Amino acid sequence: MMVNLLSSRQRQALRLSWRFIRPYRVQAACALLALVLTAGVTLSMGQGIKLVVDEGFMTQSPELLNRSILIFLLLVLALAVGTFTRFYLVSWIGERCVADIRRQVFEHLIELHPGFYENNRASEIQSRLTADTTLLQSVIGSSLSLFLRNSLMVIGGIVLLFVTNPKLTSIVAVALPLVLVPILVFGRRVRSLSRQSQDRIADVGSYVAETLGQIKTVQAYNHQRTDRVRFADTVEAAFSTARQRIVQRAWLVTLVILLVLGAVGVMLWVGGMDVIAGRISAGELAAFVFYSLIVGSAFGTLSEVIGELQRAAGAAQRIGELLQARSDILPPEYGLRTLPARVSGAMAFEAVSFAYPSRPDQWAIEGLSLTVEPGETLALVGPSGAGKSTLFDLLLRFYDPQQGRILIDGQPLTVLDPHDLRRHFALVAQTPALFYGTVQENIRYGRDDVSRGQVEAAARIAHAHDFIVQLPQGYDTPLGEAGLGLSGGQRQRLAIARALLVDAPILLLDEATSALDAQSEHLIQQALPTLMAGRTTLVIAHRLATVQNADRIAVIEAGKLVAVGTHQQLLAQSPLYARLAALQFNAPATLARSG
Repeated sequence: MMVNLLSSRQRQALRLSWRFIRPYRVQAACALLALVLTAGVTLSMGQGIKLVVDEGFMTQSPELLNRSILIFLLLVLALAVGTFTRFYLVSWIGERCVADIRRQVFEHLIELHPGFYENNRASEIQSRLTADTTLLQSVIGSSLSLFLRNSLMVIGGIVLLFVTNPKLTSIVAVALPLVLVPILVFGRRVRSLSRQSQDRIADVGSYVAETLGQIKTVQAYNHQRTDRVRFADTVEAAFSTARQRIVQRAWLVTLVILLVLGAVGVMLWVGGMDVIAGRISAGELAAFVFYSLIVGSAFGTLSEVIGELQRAAGAAQRIGELLQARSDILPPEYGLRTLPARVSGAMAFEAVSFAYPSRPDQWAIEGLSLTVEPGETLALVGPSGAGKSTLFDLLLRFYDPQQGRILIDGQPLTVLDPHDLRRHFALVAQTPALFYGTVQENIRYGRDDVSRGQVEAAARIAHAHDFIVQLPQGYDTPLGEAGLGLSGGQRQRLAIARALLVDAPILLLDEATSALDAQSEHLIQQALPTLMAGRTTLVIAHRLATVQNADRIAVIEAGKLVAVGTHQQLLAQSPLYARLAALQFNAPATLARSG
């Protein structure tokens, strides 16, 4: 009967819970056995009370009283042992399953293509991974057990009520449908408000993560007062939704208690009159009252538990959405090809056009064709927003182009496993990604099988060793989030050391020196030749002085390839390149107009 009261989302929460409980079937079976035992013992205590009253108190026999009290105490001991077993196993299963859920969701998330995160805030995903899984933990580790136990108590209690006194049971039977009405009416409202409440909580977490993650900018612009107001509005919105949900649940519980205990009061009056008339014994009435209270309290608990299940249904739906999200970048089901242990580095773009999912009507790359020879250093230059970094995204197959194709060593990227493809690339970004951990762990990020000596050797080549050994714990110094505490030049040198250790045949340098001071740029320029030696290198640069010695330079504007050649060739042939050179090298205006 109670199962029919569950919505599809609640059943989804139960299915998701069972999916993760299934590996621990033995522990779950033991917990269920303990649950049945405690429910049975609790129901048996009604008969114990009947014995104490009829054979102990009413007979005024010490021997019968001692025996009935002993039986009652044995039931209490069995109940205590069963409750301990049930509580421990159910709580263990809840914690274990939530750990499995978090691990599986995280493992799924890190394989999703970057386009997924364009439309989903990382902070909201973090909220789902923490707050929503905590809700599921309460369902698996508590609410589900309470639901099953109290369902058994209701069923068993009603059966024993009929066995004890059918006449009085009819009073309880009349009250039961009245109890179901508020559960159905208010339960529907609680379900909707529970999902809204979880969304508002996620908004709170998102705002906190975003603001604290950019705390320097917040304080630099004295934005604290505005952020206080906005955060207060976000918190109040969450509170308002939660208050509505609480009101609905409070009405639900209040009406259930009122109806159930009201029925018990009527039953006590009728039963008391029967005891006075001698139609039933005092022990029967005591047992009946006990069973009535058991059934009533079980119904009250079920109404609360269903409210928890309704909250968890929203959490399960949100987690289920993450688990059901599918990456657009996958190995092909048929025709999968593998690359050799080390590719030559030949690459080709063939009439490639691409638009980001968030801007499907605007080409980031349009009709671009370009070849890169093995071992060649090719520079990509052009205005900001021209599409240079997008080419790196396509090469690493974070996205697939809507038109055309990209090849590496003659193999189209779409027939390759992304993991197999990316092991041939080393990326040094404009803002290097450093992670919470030690300096050594960050350098070894691309290869965790290298020795400490190899780490230090890479750091020396990257001109990073000197500043590393001056840190409080040298290579074992913990870095703050995103490498906080290091200068831009120090972060870049750590990124170069990381790329050296990866030893990939293709190197991607994305504005590796654009934001550095002269000394840091000089040190990195000294490290780059060793990094680029023997590798195919693509360099994105705004400073033409850093790329004028490249084998070739490709000029890109508005996603289109407008010119390719050496520095001298482009000065004569490309008006855009000549204009950029004139601005940077302070060349005569006539040079800017040449070509």
